[in-house]
Amino acid sequence: MIVDSLCVTSWRARPVSFVSLMTLYESNYIRLRALLGDARELREASVSRTADDLDLHVHPVEHCRYTTILRMTYLFGEADGLVAEPDLEVRVYHDARLAEACYSAPRLRHPGLSGLRAALPSGLGERWLRNMLLNKWLDYCAERGHRFAQVAAPGAA
Repeated sequence: MIVDSLCVTSWRARPVSFVSLMTLYESNYIRLRALLGDARELREASVSRTADDLDLHVHPVEHCRYTTILRMTYLFGEADGLVAEPDLEVRVYHDARLAEACYSAPRLRHPGLSGLRAALPSGLGERWLRNMLLNKWLDYCAERGHRFAQVAAPGAA
């Protein structure tokens, strides 16, 4: 079970505020860690397969002393080839225990996400949207049973 409910959000935090964004980064880290384990140990592209969902692709882009950058996506077969969506680049801050969706493909095919993007202020709003998408997607992936090889199965000793 993922316990990110212990991430304390200040009473002063409002959605799309800096404080709530930092809490979202903390929640992202907890969810990503449950799915992937220690991102520093991921050295090559990996795929998680479940019967109930598309294959989840993760590959390391960069490893540094305090950070790791990962690329996460599903691959959809389209008439003109494979389409990666959502196509997120995630920076994991190991020392601070935060995970930030720092890049997403500029084109969103889902109309609900496109409408939300247009309604948010630029800068902080874009970060909020990317990281809320990552947070919900990580939760969805966990519910579908995705886990990577370096993560022990739930209940395993």
